[in-house]
Parts: sequence; C-alpha cells; structure tokens
Amino acid sequence: MDDMDIGVLLPTGTAQWGPADDPRELVAFGRRAERLGFRSLFVNDSLLSPRIEALTMLAALAPVTETVTLGTAALMPFLRRPIQAAQSLGSIDVLSGGRLTVTVGAGFPGRLGRPLYTLSELPWERRFARLDETVALWRALWDGAGSFHGEILRFDDIPPTTRPSRAGGPPIWLGGATPAAQARTGRTYDGWLPYPPDPADYASGLRHVRRAAADAGRAAGDITPALFVSVRIDDDIESGRRALDAYARATYGMPLEELESIQAVVTGSAEDVLQRLGQYVAAGVRHIVARPAALDLSSQRDQLERIADLIPAVRRAADHAEAGAP
Repeated sequence: MDDMDIGVLLPTGTAQWGPADDPRELVAFGRRAERLGFRSLFVNDSLLSPRIEALTMLAALAPVTETVTLGTAALMPFLRRPIQAAQSLGSIDVLSGGRLTVTVGAGFPGRLGRPLYTLSELPWERRFARLDETVALWRALWDGAGSFHGEILRFDDIPPTTRPSRAGGPPIWLGGATPAAQARTGRTYDGWLPYPPDPADYASGLRHVRRAAADAGRAAGDITPALFVSVRIDDDIESGRRALDAYARATYGMPLEELESIQAVVTGSAEDVLQRLGQYVAAGVRHIVARPAALDLSSQRDQLERIADLIPAVRRAADHAEAGAP
C-alpha cells in the first residue's frame, strides 16, 4: 500500500531568498525535488509580498518536470479575470500533460485579504459564493460550455477556451478549515488543504468533510485529504524554533508564537518532525505539502534534502494507519 503523497512548496517569495540568490534557480529546485522523490510541487499566490507569480512559476516547471503534480496552495481566483484564469489553468494542464492540481481560497479578513479585493475591484461581500461560482465556471468552460449563468457570474457567447488534458479539468481543492469551508469541500471540491496547528482539529475537520460528502452523494475517496505544513529540521526543537521564529518574522512580520497558533508548524530533529507528521497522518492526511522554513535558497535546498530523507518513513506511517483503519 502506498497512497501517501509528499510534496514541497517552492520558495517563490523574496523573503525566502538571500541577497545573492538568483530566482531562476527555482526551476532547478523543482527538478531536484522531483528527483528526490517528492510527488508534488506547489506554489502560493499573493500580492502581499514580492514573489514569482504562481501560474508563471507552474508554466516554467511544466515542460522541465516529468511526473510530479504541479499545484497551487492556494490560488486566489479573485486576483484574476475568471475566464482568462480558466484559459491559463487549462494551458498549464496541457503543457504538463495533465499534472495540475488547483487549490483555491477566498482570502482572509484584515491585512491578509480584504485589501486585495479592493485592488481587484471586487466586493469583499459574498466572496465565498464568488469563489464557488468561479470554480463552477471553470469546470463548465473546460467541458466546452459557451455560456454560464450563476448568481454572481453571468456570461454569454463565450469563445472556446483551452481544454485541459483531463476530461473535466484538473482536480480543484479548497483551502480553509472553518466548518463552512469543510462543508463546501465535501459538497463540491476534489481535495481539502488546510493547515490546522492541532492534528486533532484535522481529524475532526476531515470527519465533517466526509459527512458533507456523504450527504451530497459523494464517496470519501472522491476527496484528497491534504495538509499544508511548515517544516524545519534542525539539531533539536530549541534550535529549530529559533530558526522558525526568524522565518515567521521575515515572512509574515509576526513571531513564531503567533504563527503557530494559526498554522501547522513542525520542527526539531528528524525524529521529532517524523513523530509530529505521523500524528497528522494518523488523523487522516494523505498528501503533505511541506514548506521548508529557511531564508535563502542554499538553506532551502538543505531542508529539502532533510525532508526527503523522511519520505519512506512517512509513507510507512500511512500504510500502518491504513492497516489499522476500521
């Protein structure tokens, strides 16, 4: 049994680059991750800090990788025109030979989201309905529809868009851990990618997702249970926490104590990290998107190698969890 996928989030933001780093090295970083055994390469999406734009990065990776899933964690559809985004996503799926997975999100209150709606000239209100309708529009266009009539988005006489490699288009996952997000995942989406700090919260959230799926006539296996987690492998927990604190301040402008109250963060020795990841695996995670917590590309590569060393053990933990499942 081998159904555990482990991927990596590429350091596309300038906060993760040193002064002498060349961002073009990110392509080689992705190729190295594939050779090390990671099964997916994810990129995140924001206007809050300088970074390589998410779909541009995936388009660069598509022709130079072979088997890895290429994903977003998470794409903010409100930053783009919906029909043009469908065209871009379809094109990346074609260029990659059908290896795209699209995680989407609607943004967060306060400085983490609302100002971006202003820049996009869209209302903050009904943002979740707009997100769900955008996804429904994409799927309709990928199936060849020439019109779409939702409550918010309405289009007629839509010209043909680029059809993805796979019928129906790439899988679309939802980020977010609120009860409402869990219910929407179960009803509509192909995967769930939250980052809860407590594995117990992941387990309870996944149960909610699966109940909503069953109520909608869907099988639990229709939804990929994934986890976004920041990882720092160090000599011990204390040194790892010092490095993570520097990472949290550089990336988010907040101390580690604040970041780890809202996001999954794992650090310590390789054994410490494996033990903590194993708790999430036992909670039901079957696709880990690991974000190496380092502040230059050389250190990112070091963390990539260290995390790769854990891949066989994490997969064994998943096999054990599956064998013990009722």
